[in-house]
Amino acid sequence: MDSEYGNYRHDSPELHAMNSETENPAESSSQPQSSRGASPDFTDSSLTADLALSVLKDRNVAGEVIEQISRNAGVMKSRKLRLAVAGHPRTPRRIALRLIRELYTFDLLQFSLLPAVASDLKRIAEEMLVARLASVSLGERISLARRSSARVAAALLMDGEPRVWRTALGNPRLAEVAIVKALLRANSGAPFVDAVSRHTKWCLRPEIRMALLRNAHTPLARALEFARGVPSAQLRDVLHTSRLPEKIKAYLGKEMKSSGGG
Repeated sequence: MDSEYGNYRHDSPELHAMNSETENPAESSSQPQSSRGASPDFTDSSLTADLALSVLKDRNVAGEVIEQISRNAGVMKSRKLRLAVAGHPRTPRRIALRLIRELYTFDLLQFSLLPAVASDLKRIAEEMLVARLASVSLGERISLARRSSARVAAALLMDGEPRVWRTALGNPRLAEVAIVKALLRANSGAPFVDAVSRHTKWCLRPEIRMALLRNAHTPLARALEFARGVPSAQLRDVLHTSRLPEKIKAYLGKEMKSSGGG
């Protein structure tokens, strides 16, 4: 019973009720037919969300059982249960896809961070979150920037509200490549570029420094600092494609020559 239907305890009230019905047919005549057999019917209206959640704690529960639970309209009103069904590794794909589309924003966030969820389903959830960013409140975007996956945090770097992208810069899941891409966009704003150039973590990364040297908004003092740590030949290539103002590029070129870079 445990291996097929989850974490039922042998002395649980549910199993006791099932056994007593089998032993006492007369007393069980008023009970639903589905509860009288050896196998519980998870579509039965007497099923509770807590009991369904206990079943889903078993990572090996049969897909047929999960499908039965998903058809139980009463228990599936529970947000916690919908998330548990959508995120279970044995849930049939068509059911998971349907439930993902029904999840609230922060349930969707939780789903995208579940370790057992298939990567393609996570990507769908992340794409849905990104699509919703324009319609959620500032407070929600800040919360998403703090807690979301790398892909969602990367999208929030382009938010027009500084409190959002500043929070996203501190997201531990944010990848360096996302910041590089953001810096290389033509519409990256001066406040964002300045913040990255002074960020205690990100301004130390060589690839980010190269991206900053290509960005038109990087302050002269920061550009000069970054340029001093770049080999002359590489710096020439960077400045050749840089959008820095010509005066700054000329100044960096002179600094390079005076330091013996040629």
